[in-house]
Amino acid sequence: MQPDNTFVPSSTTLRLARILLHSWVRMGMPRDSLPWFEQACADAVAGPAKNLYMNFSAVGRHAPKTPLGIRPADLDRARKARPGWMPEKWTVEQAARTALLLQRDPRNRERWLGEVAMLFQHGDLGELVALYQALPLLPHPEALVDRCAEGVRSNMTDVFRAVAHDNPFPSENLPEPAWNQMVVKNLFVELPLAPVQGLDARANPSLARMLCDYAEERWSAGRPVSPELWRCVGPHADEAGIRVMERALEGGDGATKAAVLEALRSCPWPEAGYVLKRHGVSRTEDLP
Repeated sequence: MQPDNTFVPSSTTLRLARILLHSWVRMGMPRDSLPWFEQACADAVAGPAKNLYMNFSAVGRHAPKTPLGIRPADLDRARKARPGWMPEKWTVEQAARTALLLQRDPRNRERWLGEVAMLFQHGDLGELVALYQALPLLPHPEALVDRCAEGVRSNMTDVFRAVAHDNPFPSENLPEPAWNQMVVKNLFVELPLAPVQGLDARANPSLARMLCDYAEERWSAGRPVSPELWRCVGPHADEAGIRVMERALEGGDGATKAAVLEALRSCPWPEAGYVLKRHGVSRTEDLP
């Protein structure tokens, strides 16, 4: 299954994002750094690319790593402008970097993409986190899919988390193999699945099989399996997957059993109903 809901930021979306980010940064940045920020924004609009690169890196010397202070009304505006955008998870520093990048004119596609590529190529950890978090706001999303997949492959947990968590871009754009890799890696590095946007909508048979194989590998090594794993298995489990879920029921703790029972209830195969019945649960009644 390939994504078919790619969001392309409109000029209105970009304008509102710039306005919101600018106001949030001004509220969170020290007063004596505001003149620098205003000049950096002006340079990003009309200055050469080298100014953007220098200022993007210099943000860390001016903006704190404290969470943004966002009014509920502004958060609602952000969600309406860009569904899935979660700026409440961002810091002032990350917002300032994104604000600078959004000042650049994207109409010259190749030039803009070249500038973005340069930022990714030379960014330190903090800069990379800001860039990956900003993916859902950036123009030309079709040209950034490979970049997103690169973030999934990163061995830096903070970078991977910036891609995988609280970010609508992967579910909207990643092809199925890269999406599946992201979900499995999320479990492998022991991060929660709950912050992954689009998790249920992008569940697929191949992922269900991969997760069942992963669970069996964990059991063979004497390691626990996250109860969250079964959420992606149930709707697409085949007969082998149902057997794996039944094994999880037999040896799992309370959280695992509850998660597996819920997954079995979402499985359309009759065999799943038989397993539920053997454990005294129907498809419709509330779980204990």
